[in-house]
Amino acid sequence: MPTPSQSTLVTQPDGRRRLETPSPWEPRMGYSRAVQAGPMIWVSGCVGTNPDGTYPPDLADQTRRCVERISDALDALDATLAQVVKVRIYVTDISRWEEIASIMGSTFADIRPANVMVEVAGLVDEAMVEIEAEAWVG
Repeated sequence: MPTPSQSTLVTQPDGRRRLETPSPWEPRMGYSRAVQAGPMIWVSGCVGTNPDGTYPPDLADQTRRCVERISDALDALDATLAQVVKVRIYVTDISRWEEIASIMGSTFADIRPANVMVEVAGLVDEAMVEIEAEAWVG
């Protein structure tokens, strides 16, 4: 998996900035890891892969990695998790929500962004959770 130092920040003619990583999925699927337009940043869905591309076997660890990847993307755009205003969580087994809550609750205890958790039929590879985030840096 790419590291933050391998990421590229591209400023578009209209002033939007987008974060590109060496992930093969971004050009193939036509998206960026994150996009900033004015004071808003949207971080694309992140699954909980380790830096080497493997998946932790534990749902809480996958959730932690999702949050770390979101934090890395925000950092590349000079923002932090403290500026997150909305998160969307996609999970393959919503009955395990407490494992996700243990990470999200401690991470966002003082921030308290808007949040939704949705059960989905499946995610890529061995992913059990995928999280996307929006931040406001105004």
